[in-house]
Amino acid sequence: MGNAELHSIHVHPVKAFRALSPREAVVEPWGLAGDRRWVLIDDGGKVVTQRQQPRLALAAAELLPGGGIRLSAPGRDPLTVRVPQPVGTTPLDLFGNMVEAVLADADAHAWCSDYLGTEVRLLHMDDPATRRPVDPDYARPGETVSFADGYPLLVTTLASLDALNSLIAQGDRADEGPLPMNRFRPNVVVAGTTAWAEDGWRRIAIGEVGFRVPKMCGRCVVTTTDQDTAQRGKEPLRTLGRHRRFGSQLVFGQNLVPESRGTVRIGDPVRVLE
Repeated sequence: MGNAELHSIHVHPVKAFRALSPREAVVEPWGLAGDRRWVLIDDGGKVVTQRQQPRLALAAAELLPGGGIRLSAPGRDPLTVRVPQPVGTTPLDLFGNMVEAVLADADAHAWCSDYLGTEVRLLHMDDPATRRPVDPDYARPGETVSFADGYPLLVTTLASLDALNSLIAQGDRADEGPLPMNRFRPNVVVAGTTAWAEDGWRRIAIGEVGFRVPKMCGRCVVTTTDQDTAQRGKEPLRTLGRHRRFGSQLVFGQNLVPESRGTVRIGDPVRVLE
């Protein structure tokens, strides 16, 4: 793969909120440290994401020592939320999977509900080693994941984004492009590959940390949401539907499962192992 390297790192402390972009991150078995350990649910116990609430793109959460977060959003005073004591758990429905998590304090529910204009609650995954297994169709025994859509990490490449933007520019919604990488909400972005090289990856290493590549990432309506304005368009799903359809899925990026612990840093070499 030549001189492929880690271009950027993205951690989303609260699922569906905007990302932090640190220069390095610790890789845990269930994802990057601090990534998607918090989640919102509605009054029926279903997870709330940008699918239902595009305005979550404008909300941010800063990671605090010990795992707490500091919430901020347009028109709201910031709120510090501590990690709740695991005195009991609450079930939630994450795309049909039932997961146990711990409710945050009441002021966190009120802050998030006031921002969205609808009743939601904020929960924390207290024990990611046991709470949620990876899809058994693609997992090995004991593999778990945080509140990410399905897998511990998502990798994308700059070359594939360039190729996709070229295709968008040739289509009937060319005015919507070029799209930035944050539409795809990856954890790690790789530079120095050819376009769509990641389609053939089965195992990779970022620096000294190995990863298994279990399956491609099927994309949803969240990718059509401008992460800076919360406005929706038609791209990239229209172009992915024409050029990147694999079975029933519109694909951009690859899911990753860590094979070891370690730290990844911007500039780390990226190697294809299989």
